[in-house]
Amino acid sequence: MLIQGQVGPSSTQSVQPGSTPAVRLGQQGDLIASELHGRFYEQTYRGASFRTGTTATVTATSNHGTTNGLNTTLATAAAATPMLGIWNPPTSSVNVVLTQATLATFISTATSPNPFSSLVWAVSLGNNVITTGLTPWNSKTLLQSGSQVKGFAGSTALTGLTNIFTAIENADFSSGGSVQYGTVATTALMPSYISTQNFDGQLIVPPGAVLALYNTSQTTTMNFTGRLLWEEVPL
Repeated sequence: MLIQGQVGPSSTQSVQPGSTPAVRLGQQGDLIASELHGRFYEQTYRGASFRTGTTATVTATSNHGTTNGLNTTLATAAAATPMLGIWNPPTSSVNVVLTQATLATFISTATSPNPFSSLVWAVSLGNNVITTGLTPWNSKTLLQSGSQVKGFAGSTALTGLTNIFTAIENADFSSGGSVQYGTVATTALMPSYISTQNFDGQLIVPPGAVLALYNTSQTTTMNFTGRLLWEEVPL
């Protein structure tokens, strides 16, 4: 099969949906592609992009840490509250394709602040009876509708968790570990930290799976905010 294109600048004619114009080529026969929209535009326009996140600063507790979140006692793990997370029910007809996560951390106490240390993504498979979770927002309609999954953002326990978690990897963003102050004056400029992890489709949460973010220090002297962005793709 031979595919031919048109060399030279694009036509000023507006091409209508359903038409079959020649592709545009450069002087060396290379395909010319225009960055017409942002990289998440197509998924968003098709209504397949969803998000969840904090709407207020969350004060860290031991339930945001790996000691509780990854505990081998199921009741303890189920009572933990992921800093960020998502559950794809077993009845779902989609894969959750992670695109981006953002986290911001702040000192919440002026005396002996203890940073979050490393942050880890953990997974639990085969979950079918979780009764909690946030309803995600559709990135196109701005309505809390259309998603087949549930989100977690710092304040919701995994009530009904079926299986314990396993850590799979450290998160790509830093955790604010540079905060090494023994005491911070209340009048001082308080350090904070904001970072983004771009998954870009390299991690899929299949039906029945939970993906959760926990910190390894179990600190109670930090606050955080964050969000998750993903695409729901039919199986």
